Amino acid sequence: MKARLPWAAYGVLATLVAVGLAHLAAALTDPAASPVLAVGSTVIDLTPTPMKEWAIRQFGSADKTILVGSVLAGVLLLAAVAGLVARRRLALGAGILLALVAIAAVAALSRPSAEPLDLLPSLVAAVIGPVALRLLARTHQQAAADGSRRTLLLTGAALTAAAAVGGLGGRVVTSLRTRPEDIALPTPAEPAKALPRGLDDQVPGITRFRTPNKDFYRVDTRLDTPVVSSEDWTLTIDGDVEKEVTLTFDELLDMPMIERDITLTCVSNSVGGPYVGGARWLGVRLTDVLDLAGIDRTKADQILSTDFDGMTISTPLDLATDGRDAILAVGMNGEQLPREHGFPVRMVIPGLYGFISATKWVTRLTLTTYDDQKAYWTDRDWATDAPIKISARIDTPKALAQLDPGDVVIGGVAWAQERGGIAKVQVRIDGGGWEDAQLGPDGGDDYWRQWFHKWPAKSGSHRIAVRAVSGDGEPQTAVRAEPFPNGASGIHELLVTVK
Repeated sequence: MKARLPWAAYGVLATLVAVGLAHLAAALTDPAASPVLAVGSTVIDLTPTPMKEWAIRQFGSADKTILVGSVLAGVLLLAAVAGLVARRRLALGAGILLALVAIAAVAALSRPSAEPLDLLPSLVAAVIGPVALRLLARTHQQAAADGSRRTLLLTGAALTAAAAVGGLGGRVVTSLRTRPEDIALPTPAEPAKALPRGLDDQVPGITRFRTPNKDFYRVDTRLDTPVVSSEDWTLTIDGDVEKEVTLTFDELLDMPMIERDITLTCVSNSVGGPYVGGARWLGVRLTDVLDLAGIDRTKADQILSTDFDGMTISTPLDLATDGRDAILAVGMNGEQLPREHGFPVRMVIPGLYGFISATKWVTRLTLTTYDDQKAYWTDRDWATDAPIKISARIDTPKALAQLDPGDVVIGGVAWAQERGGIAKVQVRIDGGGWEDAQLGPDGGDDYWRQWFHKWPAKSGSHRIAVRAVSGDGEPQTAVRAEPFPNGASGIHELLVTVK
């Protein structure tokens, strides 16, 4: 057994060096072509929807980190096998490493926007891995022959350093490439009204009225932060239009801008979940851009939006153009879009879940029909028409909290986009009657609303529930539904204990 362990370690070390230097090569070209990320993205695409939803429920925003870690762990396990095989047959062990690289190469080249240069990281791994394994094998044999382990230890240390330099170097290069560009945002032709002061300082533990960019949720299929240059970016409007139009970033900035406070919600958000946020968006009306091309409404019934890497999202044309403030956003909370949230341009359409409305890094708008073309999520049986459901969430106290008796402030947020906003929030204790909560300031119909309720808590275990009523009089449904296929529903309830 002891004789085999070093060989397993050789396979792992050779693979770590290959992966590290390949990651560095990808950082210099296209981060998404990094072998582990390429395989991870393919795994995401092939994972059944129920399993994806389970992962999001269980791991939240850490799901991608866990996925990448799982892929790397699987690769290293097979690398250990390759090392063990190399003990008897070096060529066969190296062949196993090459097979792993071949999988990564296929994954990198299978992306819709893949280019020949995306093969470079895999080629680096294909060369480095077998060479490192061969070097370790020969050094091991030499050490066994002359009884000196010095050269073997130095070789292992050098390869470990190379793996570290590659991995850390890749992170540094990617960090440098994903720094914000210095963009001067235009003054909006239609600025938003000043956002009222929320309950942030009055109700400890409540969600902030405006979500800072750094805290805004991110849910997408990307495992990296895309590097898209505003100078190279263009937006093409084609399909069932009178004429195809292509805009540069500067041409888009020259168009009249509007500023709107809009709450976004991910369809993967469970009842009481975290994937919702409110921000001030700056951008061009979507209809203004579509009008440049002229829509053939006798044919088109969807907008098929495509990002820089080929990801597609479908939006019902009638909902995108019904008068709501659908925009192509270039700014977020007074700053240019962060890269992780879609820089240089993303779609923001109020009242629709993000999987049919919020394409990030968008580069193409194709007017077409659902019969002719299916988008990424449509092809996976998610709904094509998915308005955001009326929802209320309890932020404070937390579930299973231990509370002191006396006045307890219950607080949270509620949203009902494109339904007249929030007219009422009600709280129920232990299955009793619904009591009206106090509402925070109104940020507009497409923006969420804070609320709070003072509860004279008595000792014991208690169940707290909350529901919202929209401005058009529709109460939040109590019918439970999972996120798939058109968003979760149900009443947010939690248990607390009063001492």
